[in-house]
Amino acid sequence: MDNIYFLMIVALAVLAVADLVVGVSNDAVNFLNSAIGSKAVSFRTIMIVASLGIAIGAVFSSGMMEVARKGIFNPGEFYFEEIMYIFMAVMITDILLLDFFNTLGMPTSTTVSIVFELLGAAVAMAAIKVFANNGNIGDIATYINGSNATDIVSSILLSVLLSFSVGAMVQYVSRLLLTFEFQKKANWIGALFGGVALTAITYFILIKGLSGTSFLSKSAASFIKENAMMINLLSFVFWSVVSYLVTVLFRYNVYKLVIVVGTFSLALAFAGNDLVNFIGVPIAGWQSYEAWQASGIAASEFRMDVLADKVPTPTLLLLFSGVIMVLTLWFSKKAKYVTQTEINLSREGEAKERFEPNYLSRGIVRLSIGIANVTSAIIPLSLRAKMEAQFQKPGVPLSKEKREDVPAFDMVRAAVNLMVAGILISIATSYKLPLSTTYVTFMVAMGTSLADKAWGAESAVYRVAGVLNVIGGWFGTAIIAFVAAGIILLIIGFGKGAAIGVLLFSALILLVRNYISYNKRSKEIRAEDSLNIAESSSIQGVIKESAENIANVLKRSHKIYSNAINGLSKHDLDLLKKNKKQVAKLSGEIEDLRNHTFYFIKNLDEAHIGASNFYITMMGYLTDIAQSLEYIGKISHKHVDNNHKKLKYNQIKEITEIDLKLEEVFMKTQKAFDEYSFQQIGNILDKRQELFDMVSQKIEKQVSRTRTEESSPKNTTLYFTLLTETKDLMSAIMNLLELYYGKYDRTIEPAKIEQTNNP
Repeated sequence: MDNIYFLMIVALAVLAVADLVVGVSNDAVNFLNSAIGSKAVSFRTIMIVASLGIAIGAVFSSGMMEVARKGIFNPGEFYFEEIMYIFMAVMITDILLLDFFNTLGMPTSTTVSIVFELLGAAVAMAAIKVFANNGNIGDIATYINGSNATDIVSSILLSVLLSFSVGAMVQYVSRLLLTFEFQKKANWIGALFGGVALTAITYFILIKGLSGTSFLSKSAASFIKENAMMINLLSFVFWSVVSYLVTVLFRYNVYKLVIVVGTFSLALAFAGNDLVNFIGVPIAGWQSYEAWQASGIAASEFRMDVLADKVPTPTLLLLFSGVIMVLTLWFSKKAKYVTQTEINLSREGEAKERFEPNYLSRGIVRLSIGIANVTSAIIPLSLRAKMEAQFQKPGVPLSKEKREDVPAFDMVRAAVNLMVAGILISIATSYKLPLSTTYVTFMVAMGTSLADKAWGAESAVYRVAGVLNVIGGWFGTAIIAFVAAGIILLIIGFGKGAAIGVLLFSALILLVRNYISYNKRSKEIRAEDSLNIAESSSIQGVIKESAENIANVLKRSHKIYSNAINGLSKHDLDLLKKNKKQVAKLSGEIEDLRNHTFYFIKNLDEAHIGASNFYITMMGYLTDIAQSLEYIGKISHKHVDNNHKKLKYNQIKEITEIDLKLEEVFMKTQKAFDEYSFQQIGNILDKRQELFDMVSQKIEKQVSRTRTEESSPKNTTLYFTLLTETKDLMSAIMNLLELYYGKYDRTIEPAKIEQTNNP
């Protein structure tokens, strides 16, 4: 029986490695987003700087391991056997929870997750002990350090409100002083900004990055806190001089220096303080195992008072953990996905919005607009004009390639992000206020985005909805972590070793399944033909580019329509569900093309301005195609999902005939657009009446069946809807073909198109 505890230690070690991977994938956003978003330095340089910060912070993080040992529960109240069950429940829950958030691409707090998992598992174990001894539910409190959980909950609210407000205020003032043309300002202005920012970051490294580590002694930490004012004053003078010399002598951008040093400092603090979230529990388990083995007492009788003592973590183990974290940072695709979420929410100008607006986000935006209008009315017109001039932004490039090269935000905002986050976390640490690093960095970035007017009328409701989703996820993390860890502990408590084996195997299956599913989805997205935004400035180029998109739409439309018919015929709910996602993706891409109309028209040469009418009309027909497919997919899925009767044999036969005829049209049309051989379109248009007559005949047959033999109102409604929407789909396709054939086929030859676009 004793061997089971050794196996549990081995399992905890494996879980620790896995937790490091999923944890770093989520927390990387904390220190990477400012540098990556601003493109201040190359991605390789950013990764090297962050890697150095992680490696150094990991080695000196030994002093931060106490939270897993005694921060949440009173270890002396539990026996070794019970402690091991708690630790197993916590690690299994943590890996699955963080991997879930990584898959969604949502940043969350690893500190909150581990704390509430420890709390949930400890409460569940305490409940088992109390009820086994016929105690009262109030006795559970003797096992728990409840004040820490309260601090974490308050940290969510405090971090959100304080970080957002301070970030917005500092960014607004910085932009008023520096404008968007900050590089044209005098060198001494940049030097002063660099002095303030680097002083804040330096203090952050001393207070948050190294406090509590084995590297910084208690006396040194005490000296820093007692002489904070003097240290910061000297640091400001030093960094201001350095910033000026760097700018004047080396011609190096001081804002880049701030961003590089700030990225290093946040990475250092992350590894130094958050490493406990990933390996603190396994290390506590290992140290508990060693103490129990040396005691010679039964596992169910050995009290864990030993966890109340401070025990240093071996440096080699910390170094190994740091290596895993660095490797994860370089190779984790999910880390890039989570980082992308935050960068897109704070991006200047347009971006592919991931979050849909909701009632709350719309209400907040309306309220903000009202407050802004009132404030503007109070400020004198002349002063308001001067302030607005300071926020004058550079023009947006019309070319897609050039727009993609533009940073998500400039270096001033990136530097403010790092500076404000460093200041807030340092002050909070000094006064022992419970601020979360994740919450601070995220909300500062959102606050600076708002102050920088990055959330305009075009994007505000989407960005606010995104922020609300992330904040909701933070609260969800606490609730899910607490409940899930408690449930898993109860399973382990009653099932013992067998339950642990089943849970570990289940966790492995879920992780592997998520990994395979994520990779498969990523490959499908990369492999799938996506619609291309029109970039040509001539009418010939527009014809070629739009022809490629039309061929793409028709190819995917054929597949979507056929899948809907096949799904209905076989009553295949999975196929219809996947089909709905495919048509939603196609509709989204067509919507993106419509949203690009502004840049398309701006980019046209004066001689080819007439192409704009062609482009707008074409987009209207593509939208009609997508809407018909979307409705067909929706009603098909709904019919099968509600377990209504299957279509009858004659209905399936007739709709399949239409599908085969449409397939022929799709294939011929796709070929015509693929080869830019628009003369083939005439042959297709000649047979359009035949198609419409075919659908009309099917409608008449169904009318006849309804009057004589049909007994299912749902089937009748579904079938008539399929036929009428198919007719609308055909009309949209024929209108699109007529647009090309009638307007351009006789004037623009394919060879000329090829020559124009391939000089």
